[in-house]
Amino acid sequence: MPRTDNGRRTDEGRKRLTARRRLRHETPSTVAVLADETDFAAMRRYRSFRFDDHAGYLRQVDGLLRALASQGTHISLTLFDPTAYEEYCADTRLDPDTPTSRTRYTADIAATGARLTYDGRPLTRLLPDLVREAEQQATWEYASALLEPGEDAGRTAFARASKLLRRLIETAGDGRHHLVCSVSTLDAANTPLVAVVEAECDGGLLRLGEPAALLFCTVLAAGITLGSPGGVVLRTIRPGEPETVRGWCLDSAGLRPLTTGEVFAAYCTDADTGEPVPPEHGVEYLGGLPLE
Repeated sequence: MPRTDNGRRTDEGRKRLTARRRLRHETPSTVAVLADETDFAAMRRYRSFRFDDHAGYLRQVDGLLRALASQGTHISLTLFDPTAYEEYCADTRLDPDTPTSRTRYTADIAATGARLTYDGRPLTRLLPDLVREAEQQATWEYASALLEPGEDAGRTAFARASKLLRRLIETAGDGRHHLVCSVSTLDAANTPLVAVVEAECDGGLLRLGEPAALLFCTVLAAGITLGSPGGVVLRTIRPGEPETVRGWCLDSAGLRPLTTGEVFAAYCTDADTGEPVPPEHGVEYLGGLPLE
């Protein structure tokens, strides 16, 4: 029996719908989320932002992520910063009280801001990783800016910092190592730059996260260039042995090993009150080892 015109139109409509669905699967989505109560409260001043409480808002975002993922969509998560959004709207002459403006802001920051790929985990478990990613990017940008004014000195400092990181890991030997570099920025807020890198050595084989190592060396190089107060702490874990903590102080000569007493005092003293705090159970506090 021949098809009617209506039947042909129906078939063509189905084909177009199927094609659009295929394209939808190949179109990525970016979701910007207000991670904390303060940011959420700042957005509530806009009448077009129609959410009453942060917990309910996060549930809705979580549902959106699951719905997009069920369609085969690749999803990136980023943080929505109300202050940066307000500045963005002022610079671009957009009305901040519209969903369209929020969409444009999200699309623009996705190209340069910290992002995390949605992997199906609940949003409450993803947010700490996203916040950490954003903090690391902010640290990287700030430390890099500190190195820019003296590019030659910055390159020299970065090469020296890279060598110091390598020596720290070589000196520590086999085991799992957690290194933290903290450098004062000497700004009005005196907020330190902090970088963390995880490394594992096994019989001379080294496994090290390259992005984290790059951030670590950049922060350490900024401290070397500026002559800022700072230091490095190394925690080592080996099977069947107590955890060990060692420390080094950043000075003009590089990383000066701290004594056992200095490491113990740093870990077992409350930084705000100066009062002693009990040492960690099963942890040995040891002096830093010579590096250079």
